[in-house]
Amino acid sequence: MSLLTSLIQASTRFQQAMDNRQAPAEQPGNSPVNEAHKPEAAGSPGGDRFTPSDQVGQDPASLKTRKLPLNQYKQTVAQDLSFIRDTLRHKLAEYNLHPATAVNVSKGENGKTVVEGKFSDELRSKIEQDLNNNRSFSEAFSRLSVSEPTLHFMDNALKLNQAYGVSNSLLNSLVSENQQFNGLQDVLHRFDNLRRNSSSGAMAGADPQRYAFNLNTRA
Repeated sequence: MSLLTSLIQASTRFQQAMDNRQAPAEQPGNSPVNEAHKPEAAGSPGGDRFTPSDQVGQDPASLKTRKLPLNQYKQTVAQDLSFIRDTLRHKLAEYNLHPATAVNVSKGENGKTVVEGKFSDELRSKIEQDLNNNRSFSEAFSRLSVSEPTLHFMDNALKLNQAYGVSNSLLNSLVSENQQFNGLQDVLHRFDNLRRNSSSGAMAGADPQRYAFNLNTRA
């Protein structure tokens, strides 16, 4: 359900490009004399051409991003996820709908909550009205539409950085040198500013209006 699928795919394409550009300069088949004096390839024995983890850790940008309290972010976002999920489950029970009924919730062009599912238009309209009148639900959904996609992007970028040494310039720009200013809301605010000021297709596509929460169905 992430809005940042395009960003994540871009990171993956970037890594693939790095792979192609970092092919070993020397191929197997050299003379035994040369092999004896040839330095060990970067990474694990056998010629792993990715940057070793100790070298990655020496990069200031990498050090900065690795200090992000990602688990703390996840716990905060999980609270909104749980609230949204429970509210929708209670709503299904309220209208005597099967608890496994698939429900899709998103924001319409007017900012109102839009509900889709395999139930009558009359029930859909009632559920939409209930959710739009539920201030706590609207606020939690608005937060989630920004926090969850951003968290997916950060998690993926950090995994690429730690595994392969790939530095993500967007992630680096979101993180402050001062860890006191790297709270979840700080990071989300900087990301939103980047999104609003960016003319790139990837950032322009990261629109909270397109976020959708799916219950009892795969995103």
